[in-house]
Amino acid sequence: MSFGAIGFAHPWALCGLLAAPLLGFLLWRRRSRVPRLLLPSSAAARTLKPSRWARLWWLPGALLVFALVLTSLGLSGPRLRASRRQDLAVEGIDIVVAFDLSTSMLAADFRPKDRITVAKEVLKSFIESRQNDRIGLVVFAGEAYTQCPLTLDYKVLEELLEQVRTGVIVDGTAIGNALATAVNRLRESEAKSRVVILITDGDNNAGNISPLQSAEIAKDLGIKVYTILIGKGGRVPYPTGTDLFGRTTYEPVEIDVNPELLQQIAKVTGGAYYPATDKETLESGLHAVLDSLEKSKIYEAGGSTRYDEWYARFFLPAALFGLLGLALRSSRLSGAP
Repeated sequence: MSFGAIGFAHPWALCGLLAAPLLGFLLWRRRSRVPRLLLPSSAAARTLKPSRWARLWWLPGALLVFALVLTSLGLSGPRLRASRRQDLAVEGIDIVVAFDLSTSMLAADFRPKDRITVAKEVLKSFIESRQNDRIGLVVFAGEAYTQCPLTLDYKVLEELLEQVRTGVIVDGTAIGNALATAVNRLRESEAKSRVVILITDGDNNAGNISPLQSAEIAKDLGIKVYTILIGKGGRVPYPTGTDLFGRTTYEPVEIDVNPELLQQIAKVTGGAYYPATDKETLESGLHAVLDSLEKSKIYEAGGSTRYDEWYARFFLPAALFGLLGLALRSSRLSGAP
């Protein structure tokens, strides 16, 4: 029950307001039946006026009636609507990021930083932009491992992402194994939308599972794969050591890429492919993935409303008025009229 922005959680309690006039009448009737002191008719009696206390005989009863009114209002649960009704997502999306840690990610064609540093920065911004989505992290080179299972603790995920580096896993680019590991993380997920974001800068040259075989498994499980190719391939500056002044030296190194493979993986699973040749295009690729993920969210038909509850504001004054009314009934105010 509501009147504009003001509503009542328990409107039936307002029936207590009907008892207020009845209580007032009963108190007045009781007062009228109290024995009166009769004085003989004389000039002195006519000049005798009621005392100040006698004139306030009605105050204890009025306080009790007012306490009843406030109690009824408090029990009705008055509340003010503080925000408009909005759609709420039934649930978020489960996302696993498969992140390439092969040594080719040290290539410095994303100057002034290398590929892995820029990718970690952009991924961190991506994680910070999510809400209600569980995100996991799979890292791979020649083999694939789960760095972080699906979680809503984005702070822990960002810390684990910050720790990843090249050279820890045997070198290579096992795209098939990485995709299979990511899909396996999503296999038991009950989310309506499940997604893998594959970030790599090379061609599949390691592992024992074909990338397209992993893509078919993802398709059968209803998991979309979004692929992002970092770098354009060919000869790129690669760190080879340091000079006499401690500065990193670079030499051009040939790095193979296979954009056709990543396009095919995305097509098979219903995802999309995005090339990234610098930080800006990498960010735009992940933003495009974000837009696709938002469209795949499931929303409730209704929503919820936030209220400012007022019931507590009535109970304390009701108790104070009630106790004061009972106390005054035991005072001179309850004397004979």
